[in-house]
Amino acid sequence: MRIFRYKCLWSFCCLLVVVSTATAVAAQEYPNKPIRLVVPFSPGGGTDLIARTISPGLSEFLGQAVVVENRGGAGGVIGADVVAKAAPDGYTLLMGTPGPLTINPNLRSNVPYKTLSDFVPISLTTLSPFVLTVNLKVPASTVKELIDLAKAKPGTLNFGSAGNGSVAHLAGEQFKALAGIDITHVAYKSGGDALIGLLSGEVQILIDNLPTVLPPIRDGKIRALAVGTKVKSTQVPEYPTMREAGVPEYEQSTSSGMLAPAKTPPDIIARLNREIVKVLQKKETKDRFAAQGLEVVGSTPEEYTEHLRKEFIQYGKVIKSAGIKLN
Repeated sequence: MRIFRYKCLWSFCCLLVVVSTATAVAAQEYPNKPIRLVVPFSPGGGTDLIARTISPGLSEFLGQAVVVENRGGAGGVIGADVVAKAAPDGYTLLMGTPGPLTINPNLRSNVPYKTLSDFVPISLTTLSPFVLTVNLKVPASTVKELIDLAKAKPGTLNFGSAGNGSVAHLAGEQFKALAGIDITHVAYKSGGDALIGLLSGEVQILIDNLPTVLPPIRDGKIRALAVGTKVKSTQVPEYPTMREAGVPEYEQSTSSGMLAPAKTPPDIIARLNREIVKVLQKKETKDRFAAQGLEVVGSTPEEYTEHLRKEFIQYGKVIKSAGIKLN
């Protein structure tokens, strides 16, 4: 019986060695086939553009094709769920944004994944500052003047967004709460429609990401008052931050980052992070993103994880305090 036990123990140890060796070899050989980069939105949008800007360089550095696959629907939830349920082998990745990762899980009770446990962050790739803008007929050239105007005429100023629960909606609600003002939300079908509403004067305020509002700001069609990031934007350094302009604790930007399914081997995550950061540091990548109003990041997996944790909590608080519900 003792000999039998020793044989079983020896066989088990040999099996562990074989499995460990196979895992190490697989990590060393990674990648040996094309990689699927899932964009959880339709082609042509901002997230799609980011993925297609990064994928050629990533293909070059990894030595394998990185194929962008659009899987839109349910505010990004469908595509994100595809990645959450994929094999954790580094061959299916997600181009993530706040919608499917930190907003919808706070808004919907039926999201089929948990952001902080079903994914492993690889790198925060870009940040896009949110900008507080007003229609040219609004008699306010500073954030303080806008707040004073809103307090003098409660309920008469409108702010637009791309719809209930959109990042722009949450940005407006956070401004409303922190500034202590009464402004009315108007939900549009898209960010482009909300911008048209601002240009026409249907809404007086729009807080949206820089790529959306930068062209009309440059053309003098709308007025920018401040950016939502903690520090001044390198893209529009002439504008103060909301905190500098008198709204302490305000912070709003939209981010993009790459993630893999949970339990993806650390060696593969490290390799992907290293190559993604190299792509983001290329001059042509920086130049292309700068032209779109995006700021390159290229973080560690740990830094992106912390970013998601903070963002998840931040949006949860705004949604709860404002009583935001999906129609």
